[in-house]
Amino acid sequence: MQKVRYHRLAAFVVLAISAVWVATGEFSSVGSAAIEKEAEADDDKAVSEQEAGKVQKRLHTVGVAEPDFIKHNRIIRVSGVSKADKKTTLATRSAGVIGELKVDKGDWVKSGDVILILDGSEKQAAIDTAKAMLRQRKNEAANVEKLIKRGISPKTQAESAETALAAARSQLESAQAEFDRLQVTAPFAGVIDSVSVEEGSWAPTGETVAVLLSLNPIIASGEISERERSLVQIGSEAEVELINGVTVTGTIRYISLAATAETRTFPVEVEVANPDGMIPVGMTTEIRLKSDPVDAVKLPRSVVTLDAAGNLGIRVVDTDNKVGFVPIDLIDDTQDGLLLGGIPKDAKIIVAGQDLVTDGEIVEAVAVGPDGLSTLDTGAVK
Repeated sequence: MQKVRYHRLAAFVVLAISAVWVATGEFSSVGSAAIEKEAEADDDKAVSEQEAGKVQKRLHTVGVAEPDFIKHNRIIRVSGVSKADKKTTLATRSAGVIGELKVDKGDWVKSGDVILILDGSEKQAAIDTAKAMLRQRKNEAANVEKLIKRGISPKTQAESAETALAAARSQLESAQAEFDRLQVTAPFAGVIDSVSVEEGSWAPTGETVAVLLSLNPIIASGEISERERSLVQIGSEAEVELINGVTVTGTIRYISLAATAETRTFPVEVEVANPDGMIPVGMTTEIRLKSDPVDAVKLPRSVVTLDAAGNLGIRVVDTDNKVGFVPIDLIDDTQDGLLLGGIPKDAKIIVAGQDLVTDGEIVEAVAVGPDGLSTLDTGAVK
């Protein structure tokens, strides 16, 4: 009887546990959970394969152009200043009172023109005396010569007469030299830049009188770097742009063989014709030195880019449409674009989309003709 009760109790317990399990709903996830995870994995795999296929097909499209090489002079731009071809300080060669001052600031003079005359009546008198003595010695020498020919005087007197005549000539030359020192003359043609004396004042020997400038030709002076030193040579053509926008042409007349210690740069001078003196001294200039012509390609500024290391260059594609980077050599910078050197002959230059690709990337290259290239922004300041 008790055994029957025990089995009945066990049945009730099993029934109660089954009811609780059914109520929670967990019975439905035992088999389906694994199935759902497997389905999700299959879906993810399918999506990944689909996306990978899209990536392989989605290549960057870039515009490329073949380089058109031209011969162009490398232009070296140097900041400079205009200088006088010659500059000298005129000074007195003798002491005295300034009797006549013949120039003023800004006057143009020719070589040999008298700038200043010191009073010197005593020196004029010395010249007159020396001239009279010379005439006397000439007459004496002539009389001695006649007496010798007649046999009246010995030949030794002729030597004495010649010596006296030579001394008289020397005395006149000395008197004339002293008189000439009373005058200050211009050693070359130019303009009087400043005058530092007044008429009637006393001037000792060596007193500064005026500053004389030669402005034709005018000189544009600047300094070039160590690397640029070998690119230019004396006699080459150069352009000089003045601060007022006027551009004149000249030639390189001097390149220093010694670098400036502080900057390690080499002084250079360009000679420019200035017959009317319109280019003054001390004007700011931009000197454009020209080297020998080299192979260059003209490209818009927008084509130039940077590599990962920050080097300036352009991107190109090879025969397999793989992107590469080529460092450039800037030959010139014009309003129409940059003239670049160092570009391989067989390169295909990326002119559109170069900033959207990386080195080694495979791209789809589309040729851009001259018309399309001309529409790209040159980057010049308008």
